[in-house]
Amino acid sequence: MCRPILRALVTALTVVFVAPALPANAQYAVTLGGGSGLVIDGDTLCTLTAIGTDRQGNLIGFTSAHCGGPGAQVASEAEENAGVVGTMVAGNDSLDYAVIQFDRGKVRPVNTVDGFRIDGLGPDPKFGDVACKLGRTTGYSCGVTWGPGEEPGTILNQVCGGPGDSGAPVTVNNRLIGMIHGAFSENLPTCIVKFIPLHTPAVTMSINTQLADIAAKGRPGSGFVPVGAG
Repeated sequence: MCRPILRALVTALTVVFVAPALPANAQYAVTLGGGSGLVIDGDTLCTLTAIGTDRQGNLIGFTSAHCGGPGAQVASEAEENAGVVGTMVAGNDSLDYAVIQFDRGKVRPVNTVDGFRIDGLGPDPKFGDVACKLGRTTGYSCGVTWGPGEEPGTILNQVCGGPGDSGAPVTVNNRLIGMIHGAFSENLPTCIVKFIPLHTPAVTMSINTQLADIAAKGRPGSGFVPVGAG
């Protein structure tokens, strides 16, 4: 056997025997962004508002506080077999936000889910601004902004929502302005959008109000910047 062939054979055998084998339970990164479905503590379905980093460099996301509280375990609905990928580390029931700290080794953060893009944070919308949302239950919908809601930090938008959409991102011009909190009225349908949006407005929690509260209390998530912000 000639020497070049012998050297190639030795090299190939070295790679085979030296390359480490992956453990059977090796984790892989799941893709998560605003609008992704979440499973909280194994049984509660909600929607991720957005994902990005705080001033400490932590990988942070948000959803509604009524989905779970500090210590709650978070998994991806689409890739639940990946197991727990984050933990709720802070929240505020009155402003209905929960802060999620994700494991960087288990999550690939994105700013676009099913064509719904978040380019950064935006100011609270004014009357007439068109808002859009993406929820894991009712999907994509858009409608006008009516103005502030009755409770502090709330906004009324003519987008639809249903169970599981809690925490869903609401944007204006692809800028995040809030998350779905609930329906304005229980006496009207929550989601009829085939022809005309003849449904109750959604109550949106202002992300600016929530982030101000987080910063004032020095909580994880302070200085949040969504992934892909420009």
